[in-house]
Formats: sequence, structure tokens, C-alpha cells
Amino acid sequence: MPLTLDTYRLLGRSGLRVSPLALGTATFGTEWGWGAEREEARKLFDRYTELGGNFFDTASTYTNGSSERLLGEFAHGERERLVLATKYSTLRTPGDPNSGGTHRKSMLASVEASLRHLDTDYIDLLYLNVWDFRTPVEEILRGLDDLVRQGKVLYVAVSSAPAWQVARMQTIADLRGWSPLVALEIEYSLIERTGERDLIPMAREMGLGVVSFSPLGGGVLTGKYGGDDLNPAGPVAGETASNRKALNAALGMVTERTLAIADAVKDVATELDRTPAQVALAWALNAPGVVSPIIGARTLAQLENNLGALQVELTPSQLARLDEVSAIDLGNPHGLLASDHIRTVISGDMKIETRH
Repeated sequence: MPLTLDTYRLLGRSGLRVSPLALGTATFGTEWGWGAEREEARKLFDRYTELGGNFFDTASTYTNGSSERLLGEFAHGERERLVLATKYSTLRTPGDPNSGGTHRKSMLASVEASLRHLDTDYIDLLYLNVWDFRTPVEEILRGLDDLVRQGKVLYVAVSSAPAWQVARMQTIADLRGWSPLVALEIEYSLIERTGERDLIPMAREMGLGVVSFSPLGGGVLTGKYGGDDLNPAGPVAGETASNRKALNAALGMVTERTLAIADAVKDVATELDRTPAQVALAWALNAPGVVSPIIGARTLAQLENNLGALQVELTPSQLARLDEVSAIDLGNPHGLLASDHIRTVISGDMKIETRH
């Protein structure tokens, strides 16, 4: 059935209701050389909320703090009905090693800065943004729980961390009665499905709702790339590219495989009289375990195009074609465990339904 922004979904094993598409606000502000000026950002915010959208994604360092400041300004007057998610752990002050990382000092300072930027008393959802491989998980979890107990944060989550560490954290939180993780933010799209190996199954098993970023594969799935954009020199060349399109090519996102996936998306889009972006987002909306893909836009036209994905209904045949062209090797042991041989060894000829 077609969706709307107010067809709310529960986030993980919490009672928090969020829109099926989150609005990413890394485009609020132009400090990074691209993005939306204040007036255009305001239009994006107003249109999204006018249609019932309530879920916003930002971070303490997005556009050098402008993202949070603009979001806080726009949210004034309707703060209670909005779900504001921000992140900590990326370096906020060059030269100060404690202004980044996942430890308690960085966590508290970042949260206090976010509260000032957002002009609010509390953060709805706080993500650990990037795993630093140094801070003990007990320090992270106790720090997050303290923030929840203080009322500065309502829910806690994690992004860009190994599946085994997230599962370990959730288990420790459960055993010690600390605030559990309710969401996992990962990159996930038709051209980036490696999260299906461990991250998404772990999240579903441990009660974390998946919030996916870059569901359009950095724009590759919009159909604006072609064979001329292939970078035969590999990911090193062009790292100083002056625009997003050149940078994606330089980072190795434009390959024969990703272009073939984009072509399949365009074919389905033609069949449905929709745009490729809408089809790619519709696939993400249907992905098991995914609660809310994050959309980003610099203009109102881009936002309207993305929101059109809510009305796209993919047939089982179309979903199967998109799944097939974008399928990945699950690797060991996942591929082996999913094989018919192993299923027969375990269950014989019996058919056993999987409920999740």
C-alpha cells in the first residue's frame, strides 16, 4: 500500500514513532561547499513537516554546526512533535584530541554543544557516530545511560560500528539495566548491501531499527552517471574533486556493476512512469529491517521527487529483478548456512517457516 510521511513506524524495540523517510539535514548550510542556504533549507523543513514528517537526522559537526543551528531555529514552536536525532564522536575542534572519539568527555561536550545549537532541552535520539576502537564499551554505555537519566537524551543508538561490538553493547546494556540501543544507522542501498551479512540480521535479532543513509548510492541510482564517468585510475585519483559527481567517481562508486544496477532501476522506473530515485527509495522502504531511509535534498524539487517514493508500489517481479542485479556474495559462513544442502542436513525435507 502507498505510504505517507505520517504512516509512522516504531523505532526498534522502543515506542518511538518515526516517519518512514527521515530528512537528513547535512544539506542545511553551505559551509562544506554545497548544500542549501537558510531560505531554501527552511522550505525543505516546512514541506517535510507539512506532510507529517517528524524524523530529522543531523550531527554535531555537519556543516560546521550550521545544520544543527538551522534545524533548531526551524523546529522552534513545534519541538515536541518532532524527533531530532544527532550524533557525537567526530572531531569538533582541530588540535584537541578529546573533542572527538567515543569516550565520556567527548560525549558530554558534544551533547552540550548540540543542545545549544538545537536550542532545546533534550535530544530525542543520540547516535554514537563512528566507532573509535579505543574506548571501553562499558564507558560508552554508562555515559549514554547517564545522559538518559539526566533527561538530556531520550533514546540512544549507534552508527558505523562492527556488528559484533553492537551486539556486545546491547547484551551488556540488557544485563546491567542500562538504556538499550534502539537504532542502527548504516549505509544501505541497492549498490551497498553488505549490511545484509551481519549488521541487519544482528539489528533485527537485537531489537535495533535500521536507519539507512545514502539510499541513493551517492546519487548513482538517480541515473545521472554513465560509462564516461567510470574512473579507470581507481579510487585514489580525483580525491580533490570539486563536486559531488566527480568525487563519487573518484571514490570508486561508479563501476560497471553499479551502473548495471542503475540501469535496472531506470528500467523499472520507466515501467512505472516514475523517476529512478523514487524506485531506488521504494526498494529501500521495502527492505526487511529498515525502518526509515534518510533522504537528503538541496532543493525543494529534489525533496518532492524523493517523497514521491512513498507512492511507488513495486511488484514482486520488479523487486526480484532489483534484488537479483544487486545481489552480493554473503561470504562465509552465511552463504554456506543458506544453502539447500545445509538446510537438508539440518531439517531434512521439512519446510520450516522463518518468522523474522
